[in-house]
Amino acid sequence: MRGQLYVISAPSGAGKTSLVAALLRQEPKVRVSVSHTTRLPRPGEQDGVNYHFIDKETFEQRIQAGDFLEHALVFDNYYGTSQQAVEAQLNAGLDVILEIDWQGAQQIRRLRPDVISIFIVPPSIKELRIRLTGRGQDSEAVINRRMSDAVNEMRHYSEFDYLVVNDAFDLALAELTTIFRAQRLRLHRQAATHQQLLVELTQ
Repeated sequence: MRGQLYVISAPSGAGKTSLVAALLRQEPKVRVSVSHTTRLPRPGEQDGVNYHFIDKETFEQRIQAGDFLEHALVFDNYYGTSQQAVEAQLNAGLDVILEIDWQGAQQIRRLRPDVISIFIVPPSIKELRIRLTGRGQDSEAVINRRMSDAVNEMRHYSEFDYLVVNDAFDLALAELTTIFRAQRLRLHRQAATHQQLLVELTQ
């Protein structure tokens, strides 16, 4: 059975990365597509694991070649999803998550109407600022910019199929997991998985 494509978007500080990491630990048939980016690696990040890090010129060449399923310019850096890599995983029966922003999500919906999209938000603006400040990596000016960008991104929540509020982490994870498990129970996927059984039951 072919896998399902998902988009998960969230403003910086909503906890998307932690939720997706926890989801992967308990759902063995789910994978995250490793995006390409022109930004520099952060401490601890590995090429090919967190991102495929490439230079701007190479990225723009790949845009022209049509290699990306979607791409966007975020915080002055390019991010993009390899079409070939995603298709290979879907054809192997794996559910694939694209962790992209609302711009990328719009591109994916136009190309792949069957995509399931999920938006994650923090429980409040106050909590969002606390989370961004707590990282201890950014100046006040950068935090203010990220707050402004987060508000702009959250204005697009209504474009998504599902909304998860990440207040209590365990509850948010349970809600996210429920979405994935429910999608596997949809008729067309169950019919493909249990084709022989259904023939026997309905003869």
